[in-house]
Parts: sequence; structure tokens; C-alpha cells
Amino acid sequence: MAKVTVQQIAKELSVPTGQVIRILRDLGVPENEAKSGLDKQTAETVKSMAQELEEELRTLLLPPQISVRELAQALECAPTAIQKKLMEQNMLVGVTQKLEKEIVESIVEEFGLKARWEEPSKPQEPVAKIKSIGSAIRPPVVTILGHVDHGKTSLLDYIRNSKVVDKEFGGITQHIGAYQVEVEGKLITFIDTPGHAAFTAMRARGAQVTDIAVLVVAADDGMMPQTVEALNHAKSANVPIIVAINKIDKPQANPTRVKTQLVEHELMPEEYGGDVIVVEVSAHTGEGIDKLLEMILLVAEIAELKADPNAPFVGTVIEAKMSVGRGPVATVLAQQGTLRVGDNVVVGAISGRVRAMFDHQGKPIDKAGPSTPVEVNGLREVPVAGDRVEVVSDEGTAKRIAEERKEQAKDQAKSSQTRRVKLEDLKKLIQAGELKDLNIILKADVSGSMEAIRDSLAKMEVPDGVQMRLIHSGVGNINESDITLAIASNGLVLGFNVKIETNAHQIAKAEKIDVRTYNIIYVLLDEVQRALKGLLEPVYEEVHLGTAEVRAVFKLSRGITVAGCYVLEGKIVRNALARLKRGQEVAHDGKVTSIRHIKEDVREIAAGYECGINMGDFTAFKEGDKIECYDEREVER
Repeated sequence: MAKVTVQQIAKELSVPTGQVIRILRDLGVPENEAKSGLDKQTAETVKSMAQELEEELRTLLLPPQISVRELAQALECAPTAIQKKLMEQNMLVGVTQKLEKEIVESIVEEFGLKARWEEPSKPQEPVAKIKSIGSAIRPPVVTILGHVDHGKTSLLDYIRNSKVVDKEFGGITQHIGAYQVEVEGKLITFIDTPGHAAFTAMRARGAQVTDIAVLVVAADDGMMPQTVEALNHAKSANVPIIVAINKIDKPQANPTRVKTQLVEHELMPEEYGGDVIVVEVSAHTGEGIDKLLEMILLVAEIAELKADPNAPFVGTVIEAKMSVGRGPVATVLAQQGTLRVGDNVVVGAISGRVRAMFDHQGKPIDKAGPSTPVEVNGLREVPVAGDRVEVVSDEGTAKRIAEERKEQAKDQAKSSQTRRVKLEDLKKLIQAGELKDLNIILKADVSGSMEAIRDSLAKMEVPDGVQMRLIHSGVGNINESDITLAIASNGLVLGFNVKIETNAHQIAKAEKIDVRTYNIIYVLLDEVQRALKGLLEPVYEEVHLGTAEVRAVFKLSRGITVAGCYVLEGKIVRNALARLKRGQEVAHDGKVTSIRHIKEDVREIAAGYECGINMGDFTAFKEGDKIECYDEREVER
């Protein structure tokens, strides 16, 4: 008896064979039987039942991110068939490029099907579902911040040399960006960051690794501008702060003056009736160091820091480098679960396999539990500080996830989806419920101006449900540290009678941070108040790009009209704004939707070349028309 194939059933029902196989599997038909063909009676039963499940059969389950090639595989057609349909919509797309959901849905609909989207996959795929024994107390992770000359490094060195774990291993301490010390049988993990900018840069990338911040202030110097910066960075991270007043052995030491300054910056010491722990120490003599470590353990105990060593592993890259003879090396802080030698990992958009691990003394170890810093060998590339580390089931899965993340990063870079707070958008964000905290970084030329603006902002009327937070204010030009803090807190930067440093300006531009500078105080305050009320509109200027002359008109199939043009000056850019002028009159205002040059779609074309220009639905081109291409760019007030 002739067999009926799955392909025949799919053709009769006008659906992909994959859909029929899925229904057969749900109906309990063995896979080998489905592949070898069905007898006529079974086939009729399947078709009859399939008709009852017609809606499900015609619903294609697709991943939330899908490329042209992947969509072609799901629809069981050639990628070129998808590309042709996209070209009909004036889109030239490569086979690996991800498509927007609306476009995918329209293409699927043309195939007589309906798209349904899978739930986004979880960020990590654990090696195995190990039954959890529950959360256990973990060591606190501590970052030391402060002014560059106030003894941060000396303090860390003293702690490391006097309290480092496992000193019998030879006492060799290599720099891996983090290390552990033992106090009364309990561990403390210190992260050795170069400064508060690096500390905040990690937060800007979504990495929150610090449990406690220790702010170091020199007893003979007091609170300096960089100390205040470090304090505000720690406050922004919303972590407990312990103050270590260092250099108390110096003749000029004046701890009382430092405590008074702390009060001025809203840090009330315990001895003054507040809740901020202040410890007087000397990194030179070691005085007070034991008490500082005890206070760190006390704060950690109150916080009840816990993690599950048997949960799927999650960690964060503290620092990374390319090592001669070892390749990419990363210092990873374990946060949840346990990392083991041999694990397949995804680090940001990089895959790899843990070939070896070393602790901060260079001692090889097989596994690392929560709050343990380790140096890891085996990654394919050098990751970035702040990258998330996850363990996955196998090497293939690691590579696939890494590739998907690279594609997502490219797509995000192209579409510039990063939503930053801008003055013009405040009212809109507030009304949409997307803005709860308006974070402001303020810089001024002198302390008097800074205090006047700060006080006026504090008294300003803000909409219900929104809190204006001045997360940092200081004297001096706007620097990289200010921009980094704005990135991490999604804030904006206001400057009075100051300039923005070159590097800071470049970072702000790349990260789309709104930086405003003023030389009249009431103008600054007026703009902020108007922005909160939705009265501040963006200012745009028109930037001329180029002009082309229409020298012939071609009518193509599907009702598309193309103007054969010669570019007179500048350049014509695809998707740029354009107006078509007939004499002195503007006959049409729209966009350049496509440009063709010698049968090739191009992104732009320069003066002296011929090309075909399409302006969407506009078809009434005439020889002699001029197409002026321009851009509208927002300008600073």
C-alpha cells in the first residue's frame, strides 16, 4: 500500500512540514513512522485531526530574535525568497541580520501563517539542576574608595600583608584585582579598584558587586574634592559606608575636623548620634586596622549576606588582560553558585571553558564559591570589567549564546536604543511612569555658586511620584568621573561657568548623556523648571547634505517610480530627509527611501555620480527637479 509522506500532507494543508511533524508528535505518532510515511488510513485521520487544529497548525512559534536565514528555515523556503519580499518594502537585508517583529509578522502572514513569539530565554543555562541546599552566609565584598593621596593603597597593603589567607603558601600575593583576608575565622573579600570611576564604571554596565564601601579620609588633610566624589559614587551605589580616618599617626592629624566635615556631607558619625561607623586608623603603624575589619564583619552580619553555592553559577569580571603565554585572563568574582575547572562559560558576549583557576596568591584551585575572587584561564577573548559570567551546559551552547549576544549588541548599536534622560523628555518620561528619580550631577566654578544652585534645586517644585536627587555636586570642570556617574545612575549633568573636559565630552556624546552648561544661574534653574513642566522643547537646526538633479524618470513594476539623478554637490544619503523643489516651489517633503547605483543598493552617493532615487510613495518626478537632502540635528541651547 502506498505510503503518504509528511511532505504531501503539509502541501495539501499549505503549511510547513515542521508544523505537521509537531502535530504528529502531539498526537502520539512515532517519529520513525512519520519519517517513513503513513498508511492512507492514518494519513486521513491525521489530516482530519489537523483540520480541527488548523489554527495551531498555522501558528508558527518563533524566537524573539530571528534572522532572515532562520525565518527562511522556519518557513521552509530559500533565504532569497525572504529577501525578495523585503526588497518589495525597499529593504536590503543580509541573511544574518535580525528582523523587527512587525516585519517578521507581515512576511509570515504572506505565507498564510501567523507568528507567535516564544518567551525570551533565561540568561543562563545551568549545567545541571542540582537540588539546592539553600542559601548560606557568604563573605562580604568590600571596595575601598577615597582621595588618591589619602592612603587607600597603603591601607590595602597593610591588610593584605597582615591578614592574607594561607600565608604558608609562600606569602606570594599576585595582583588579580581582588583578594581575601581572614579575621577571627571569617573571610572578607576586598576589590582593589583603581578609583571610584572604575567602581562606578562597573555599575554602569549593570554589575553591582560591592556590599560595603570603605571611604578613606586623611586625618591631616580632611575631605577633598575627590573624597566628596568618591562619597557620592558610593551613595549612588546605595551600599553601606564605613569611614576610615587614616594617618592618625601624623602630627597634623585632626580626626575631629574630619568628623565635622562628614556631618556637612550628610554622614553622621555614631558618636554624634548618627548611624555611620567611623574608625580612626593608621596604615603606617597598623593602629585601628583590627577594629576596622571587625566593623566590616559587623555590618556584614547585620546585612545577612547570603548566597547558594549549589545554584546556577553567576559571577562578574573584576578585571581582565591578555597575558603572554596564557592568552586572555580574567579575574572573576563568584556571586552565586560554584565555578569549577572544566565548566563551559559565557562571559558577556564571549564563550570559553575554564581550563585553570588561581586564587590571589597564584595557588591553583578546582572550584570557587560565592564571594571568592579567582583568576580564570580559557576564554576566547579578553572580556570587559563588569561582564556577567554564567556557566552553561556545553561548548556549543556557550558559542551560540555568545554569538546571539554579539548580534544583539550590533543591533542595539545600530538602533541606539539606549534611553537616556534628557531635559526635553522629562515631562514625557514622568507621565509615562518611566522616571521616578531625577538624578543630577552639578559642577560649578566656585563653591558659592554651587551652593546657591544646589539650594534652589532643592526647593524646586517637582511632580508627584518623582524625586529630584542631587547625587553629586562639586567645584571644577566636568570630568570623566562625572560622566561615568551619570551613566551608572541614568542622570544628567549641569555645569555653571565651567567647561567639559575633552575625554568627558567624547564619552558623554558616545553614551548620549545630556550635559548642559550655563553662565547665568536663573537660566539654568528656569530650564530645569520648564523641563519638569513639559515646556522645554528641543531646538533643531537643518544641516544641508547635498543636491541631486532629476534627469530621467523610470516607472517600474509594482507602481514604483524612480528618479534618474545626477548628484550636483555634497552627497545624497538613504533615509535622510529630502525636499523636491520645482523651480522655487517645494513640490514634496519626505525621505530618500532608497538609492541605486549601477544596479546596487547603496547607503549614500557623492557628487559627480549618477543614481536612481526613490522617495517612497511620491511618483510625480519631472526632469529638472532638484532633490535637496538634509538632516535635522538637535543643538545645544
